[in-house]
Amino acid sequence: MARAQGARAQMALAFETTYGTPPVSGFTRMPFASTSLGAEQPLLNSELLGYGRDPLAPIKDAVTADGDVVVPLDAEAFGFWLKAAFGAPTTTGAEAPYSHEFQSGSWTLPSMSIETGMPEVPRYAMYSGCVLDQITWQMQRSGLLTATARLVAQGETVGTTTSAGTPAALELKRFGHFNGAITRNGSALGNVVSAEITYANNLDRIETIRSDGRIDGADPSIAALTGRIEVRFADSTLVTQATNGNPCELEFAYVLPSGESFTFTVHAVYLPRPRIEISGPQGVQATFDWQAARDSAVGRMCTATLINDIEVY
Repeated sequence: MARAQGARAQMALAFETTYGTPPVSGFTRMPFASTSLGAEQPLLNSELLGYGRDPLAPIKDAVTADGDVVVPLDAEAFGFWLKAAFGAPTTTGAEAPYSHEFQSGSWTLPSMSIETGMPEVPRYAMYSGCVLDQITWQMQRSGLLTATARLVAQGETVGTTTSAGTPAALELKRFGHFNGAITRNGSALGNVVSAEITYANNLDRIETIRSDGRIDGADPSIAALTGRIEVRFADSTLVTQATNGNPCELEFAYVLPSGESFTFTVHAVYLPRPRIEISGPQGVQATFDWQAARDSAVGRMCTATLINDIEVY
């Protein structure tokens, strides 16, 4: 009997026309490092008395389908997760390379159907009505560059054969920490040890009464864009900004030698006043837990631009 192994696992993704209804075609094979996406249905203990010390049979509770997917930051597949986070992009370019601009502030988000497959069992789980709740990634000097996408799904359907057909394959052109750079108001921001970016749609689950125990949808509420920057304390530029309460523009960018790039621009970043601690003879570092807000001049909070060879997302 074959045993399931993560090395043989597969993931396919397609955007839905109708929420909760998987499309019959149009799936794309997605690279991923790990996933906790799944459905669970807890049991409720019986509270009834009068039948002795042994409890009665438990009752099934509502179904919850959600989880995280850890994906690489790459030049092509990451655009699907950006579309899930912000909505469809504005694409420019008559031929490759194409520039895809994703903007925050959309009131409607696309839903996805995601199938995870373990062919050796076989087990193919289709998660329909997936909406992206949060996406986060870190910038540092070394290591593998990945992002974590948190999803809220409507439900799970399990079968022994795939429902995704033959997914389209993408060329994996992965960004690395070595390709990253951070700028502040157009100038390089030095002495940065690490950075973290988190964009959240703060989904509101529509938990109505249904015979199948599923939700009716997941609507985005007020978005949040937060993060953390840890810097070597070399000057008072960021501390002065935090004291004055003025916003700045931060840009987190990755560029490959082949020309593909990903740029995430946060238009209005507010910094808290940090505590400057001297913890020993080593260098002094300061940590800023920043928050972003809507920039009145640009009209939005952030812009993500992905340049690659894909024509349409």
